[in-house]
Amino acid sequence: MDITIHSSFLPHNDPEASVAFYRDILGFEVRNDVGYGGFRWITVGPAGQPGTSIVLYPPDASPGITDDERRTLAEMMAKGTLGIIVLATKDLDATFERLQASDAEVVQEPTEQPYGIRDCAFRDPAGNLIRINELR
Repeated sequence: MDITIHSSFLPHNDPEASVAFYRDILGFEVRNDVGYGGFRWITVGPAGQPGTSIVLYPPDASPGITDDERRTLAEMMAKGTLGIIVLATKDLDATFERLQASDAEVVQEPTEQPYGIRDCAFRDPAGNLIRINELR
């Protein structure tokens, strides 16, 4: 089989803040920005990797979602327990400094993990956990 990861989805609750974070702080390209019914789906991805994208989506726009489910999603986003993504960089310290200098919420400073990687962690404006591994 020849299968690749094309896109993954992370929820957002503020499209402008999400674009500013992924484009201006992480340096990702905005590849698509689609509005429909008062909602926006924003596709971003790292420059030089056109085949890999993150779709930032409004979770409460899912068809058939109930009011209780909307409340649960909002609570999970507020706690930062709904979306997680792991990124990687060759220069973890420089990446950490850049993110720390922005208003990104630091969850964990660069740390040598007992399972063999060095990484750090932040939250995006929607509360999604972003772990960044150091490529060695």
